[in-house]
Parts: sequence; structure tokens; C-alpha cells
Amino acid sequence: MRALYTFFRSSTSYRVRIALAVKGLDWEPRYVSLPKMEHRSADYMGVNPQGLVPTLVDGEHVIAQSLTILEYLDEIYPEPPIVPRDPAERAYVRRLAQIIGCDMHPLNNIRVLKWLKSRWDFSEDDTNEWYRHWVDEGFRSFEATLAFEGRHGIYCLGDRLSIADICLVPQVANARRFNCDLSAFPMTIAIADRIAALPAVQAVAPQTQADAF
Repeated sequence: MRALYTFFRSSTSYRVRIALAVKGLDWEPRYVSLPKMEHRSADYMGVNPQGLVPTLVDGEHVIAQSLTILEYLDEIYPEPPIVPRDPAERAYVRRLAQIIGCDMHPLNNIRVLKWLKSRWDFSEDDTNEWYRHWVDEGFRSFEATLAFEGRHGIYCLGDRLSIADICLVPQVANARRFNCDLSAFPMTIAIADRIAALPAVQAVAPQTQADAF
């Protein structure tokens, strides 16, 4: 039995849905509403004591943290690979994935935005300015890394889909939801759009999820 605790608008859940879809793995969705605070319920905290989504249940194994889940899936279900076997290529795609997963997403997570509003009395405009600043900083780094390394093609690593691409698509989707200007990042956005158009990725997009509202 394989199940994923997920929320349709969670970019980290979206990453894992993409990986499962790309690998052709069946899974049962278990929807966790963040607005309803279901991720802080006693039942869910019994599954993931951090109280965040996503959480993957794969047989007897319970795995949390999206980047960890992606690596786990690639080790247990290696075809098609999303983490290169070559150490230098592996380091490159992990570098890009971590620009998003470590530098961008934590600063723009909804719980951070809510705290800014409540603790520092940020207005909606203030919060959006914060969000857009860190999106701009992150994608500027991402775009510069693509250009510097010169390894990109159809995807971030030539014609091979990787964890870098899987992390990129949800982050671009979120940026567009917040009306960020992405015109300064043509390579990054072109890659993201090509990935988002793949049938497997379209099938797990936020708007396709049963908990979307």
C-alpha cells in the first residue's frame, strides 16, 4: 500500500505527486486541509510529528520532507531515474533543487507569511512584496546557475528530467499565483513550462486534485 498525505496547493506535496507520476507509481491520496489546520490534528501528528505535508506511506515506511521523499523514491524505484548516477551531475541537480527547497520555499511558506502578518502587522501589500523579493532572489540564482553551468537543454540537465525540474514546476506555479514578474528568467521559465506540459505532470497539477477548491 502506498499513500500520500497531500494538500492540493502545497508546492512540496506537488513535488512528490510529480515524482510519483513520472515514475508511474500508484498511490492513494489522503487529503490534509491546511486552512482547516488538519495538519495539526492529533491523528495527523501521529503520522508526522512535524505536522507538515507531504508524508509518504510506502508499505511499512513513513517518509516526510519532500526532498527526502524524492531521494527515497529514486532509490527504491530507480526507473526512470530522477537523481543522476554521475556524482557531478547529481551534485548539480541537487544544487538547483536546494536553491528552491532551501533558499526560496522556506522564506515564502504560508506559515511564514501568516506570522509576518500577525507578528509584525504586515499588510497584504507588504506580504506580497516580501514574497516577490525572495522569488526574484531565488530565480535570479537559479537562472544564473543554469547559465554558468551550461548543462541545461530541454530540462535542467539536458534531456533528462531530474529533481531540479520536479522542484522547479511548483515554485513557478506559486510565483504565478502571486503575480510575480518572471520575465527576467527566460531559461528557467521555459524549462518549467515544458515540464508542466508533460501529461504525467498535468495529471497531478493542483487544479486536478480532489481537494482543490
